[in-house]
Amino acid sequence: MNIEKTLHVQKRAQSGKGHSGRLRAQNLIPGIFYTPDGTNIPVEAAALPLEKIIAEVGRTTVFNLEINDNNNKSTHPALIWQVQRHPYKIALTHIDFYGVDLNKEVKLDVPLVFTGTSRGVKLGGVLETYRESVRLAGKPMDMPKKILVDVTSMDINSSIAVKDLQLPSNIKPACDQNLVIVSVLTKSKEEGLDGTGQEAPAATAG
Repeated sequence: MNIEKTLHVQKRAQSGKGHSGRLRAQNLIPGIFYTPDGTNIPVEAAALPLEKIIAEVGRTTVFNLEINDNNNKSTHPALIWQVQRHPYKIALTHIDFYGVDLNKEVKLDVPLVFTGTSRGVKLGGVLETYRESVRLAGKPMDMPKKILVDVTSMDINSSIAVKDLQLPSNIKPACDQNLVIVSVLTKSKEEGLDGTGQEAPAATAG
């Protein structure tokens, strides 16, 4: 399996809030590349290509991070690790890249995508999801981008736990396998109450 995506970044010569602010004014995002051997390399990335690769690879797909250091280029397999955004503007403020050894296991939180409409919901039940992702372990290139959870066959008062997930053969859970991720429950009696939790008054004839 080949690494399909590449992000080109520049090694940063300076650090600090002032320099980071000047970079952002030029649509450059400061970041850190954490190498497998523990070395931290400060980098800067153009905002638009960075946003594009975040959308394409998410947090679980390996891509090539090409670092330009005074015209000396090196390429490293990496993952998106942490993304910081402005609290109210649609803008990135900082990015962390995590270098991986393709032959060593990693543990990542993989998104769960729920599909279908359960039998229990069709009979009046309520679908309750408890997790948006699940922590899995495996080699970086084997890690799935997402896990599909088909709820179609779920009846009322049934659940799906981590141990019930259909995972690739070379991927295993890295969390409690009895952890419930979705259930179909009977409707609560409180749904017949008004917004204050009190019985809604019955209509009376005028």
